[in-house]
Amino acid sequence: MDLRGGFTTAAFARATADIASSTRAYTALVPTQLVRLLASADGCQALTRYAAVLLGGAAAPASLLARARGFGVRVVTTYGMSETAGGCIYDGRVLDVSRVQLEDDGRIRLGGATLAQGYLGEPELTAESFSEDTHGVAWFRTDDVGHLDEGVLVVEGRVDDLINTGGLKVVPGLVEAALVQLDAIAEAIVVGSPDPEWGQVVSAAVVVTQGSSAPALDEVRDRLRGKLPDHALPRRLTTLTQLPLRGPGKPDRAAIRRLFDRSG
Repeated sequence: MDLRGGFTTAAFARATADIASSTRAYTALVPTQLVRLLASADGCQALTRYAAVLLGGAAAPASLLARARGFGVRVVTTYGMSETAGGCIYDGRVLDVSRVQLEDDGRIRLGGATLAQGYLGEPELTAESFSEDTHGVAWFRTDDVGHLDEGVLVVEGRVDDLINTGGLKVVPGLVEAALVQLDAIAEAIVVGSPDPEWGQVVSAAVVVTQGSSAPALDEVRDRLRGKLPDHALPRRLTTLTQLPLRGPGKPDRAAIRRLFDRSG
């Protein structure tokens, strides 16, 4: 697809229709794109055409995966990056040629045969991110944090997206996953915005589900209390008609931070 004009469900449906019916087809999406396709009859129909939909680029809420599979969409979550030659972990399990480790703070390290050798012309950055253990296995230190759930890697988000509020850490992805479980909220981006008392506060930008009214901050906090620790409950909330995206459709967190910075 030509994404210079942005991602649209109609263009996705048209591109899917152009694929020969005899072809075993696959596509790759980010979670925001999947959300919008599932909300469109044509988009949802197009998704069922694929043998698998590879979903990556950001952590996907369990509720989104369940919804997609409920429509008969065969979703496979993927995790990887340029330094790992693309996806090296599928549905939380590493390829046979790959490895995964977690540091004490949850930072993810990836290893194995698919790694790059380093960054061209950047020896200091290479030394900071790439290493080799005593067994000769190459490792790459990512900027992501996560945890293992019975051997399955769960990616929670990027280290630099973590919110430090009152000395306590909040993973935005966990708050976003809780927000989109509320009936009135279709999409959410959570960021940390500056605050003179707390250092940062949890701030949420949401898109309301079609036919629903915009929820008030107090209502959202009440609904999430008990599902999230108190320090992770949003202290600021804004409703948008559409979340800002960057690149192939990843949420633009920097734009959301600027939005809250301006609104004070």
